[in-house]
Amino acid sequence: MLVACGIAFWKISSTKHSAGDAGREMATSSVQAGAPSPAPAQSAMPSAEMKTTSLFGPTVPNPGPPPVNIPKGMAWIPGGEFSMGAADPPDKDEVGMKATEDSRPVHRVYVDGFFMDKTDVTNAEFAKFVKATGYVTVAERKPKAEDFPGAPPENLVAGSVVFAPPDHPVPLNDHMQWWSYVHGANWRHPLGPGSSIQGKDNFPVVQIAYEDAQAYAKWAGKRLPTEAEWEFTARGGLAGKPFVWGDEFRPNGKWMANTHQGNFPNQDTGADGYPGIAPVAEFPPNGYGLYDMAGNVWQWTSDWYRADYYKTIANGVTRNPKGPESSYDPSEPTEPKKAHRGGSFLCTDQYCSRYIVGTRGKGEVSTGTNHLGFRCVEDVKTAAKAS
Repeated sequence: MLVACGIAFWKISSTKHSAGDAGREMATSSVQAGAPSPAPAQSAMPSAEMKTTSLFGPTVPNPGPPPVNIPKGMAWIPGGEFSMGAADPPDKDEVGMKATEDSRPVHRVYVDGFFMDKTDVTNAEFAKFVKATGYVTVAERKPKAEDFPGAPPENLVAGSVVFAPPDHPVPLNDHMQWWSYVHGANWRHPLGPGSSIQGKDNFPVVQIAYEDAQAYAKWAGKRLPTEAEWEFTARGGLAGKPFVWGDEFRPNGKWMANTHQGNFPNQDTGADGYPGIAPVAEFPPNGYGLYDMAGNVWQWTSDWYRADYYKTIANGVTRNPKGPESSYDPSEPTEPKKAHRGGSFLCTDQYCSRYIVGTRGKGEVSTGTNHLGFRCVEDVKTAAKAS
């Protein structure tokens, strides 16, 4: 996934940003010549003191039986200690190696037990929330002139960012060729006014900004997962594997996630059964019974995104980390961004291999896209009070 936030801002304000500014990467790594290297965090330790090991230790889940009452639609995640970070892709190709850059070094982390939604939040679930609360998502709100100084009034129209592939092969050095800000695009109309979610109750809700996901989670008595919680869950008890399901991308020739097949970005053949987005739970669950922890749609986490965050973590075991105190993306240093996880139906080894477990994405907090959704977690104490 690419720069949606820059595209949205540029399309609205137009007089302030150039196409080049708009084309900065938002949510995954892509292979681009001359891409800037991350600036070191101010709190980073000297290189000699950094933990540089890339070895994965075992995943050690907390002992004991699961709670008696597990909330409907959720799975019990025991928590415990594990190695967090990305392994090398099996063939160590350039795109895959690029995808792991901000996920090193591998480090030990402990998380407490919690519950997590088995699937991404669906259109039907989000519709119940909107009906109950009258909530209006960011993409449905008209942009304010004060937020886009100098923007032509005709550009201040509600909308969001949509993947719009060209009808022919193109060089992969300008993602403005396949992303566009579309007036009228929102969760009800993911691709724009002519699209609909009718008959798609069981598809993941998309075009969701960070505050939209937060609002739903609060209404549901839940919260968004931290990156550490999300990765512990995604691994499903495995340690050091490149994929949520193990060592091979297609074990015994079987598709394990909804990703992109064909020539990127202009052709998705749908060899995995789905050209574009798929309903939830169409591919096998992982070891903890969670679906779509790789591919289909990206998922928001609660952590701020910093490209150099892992380099600031000391040796030893970090307990229940909540991420850095602030955001920093060297390609867009002034934009506040939260971390995404999981990759999407656009991930491919031609351009983005973020279906590799442990890899990270990022997104400006007020921007959604048609391949970005979320799922929630719930603490044990919260669930006990609710019951």
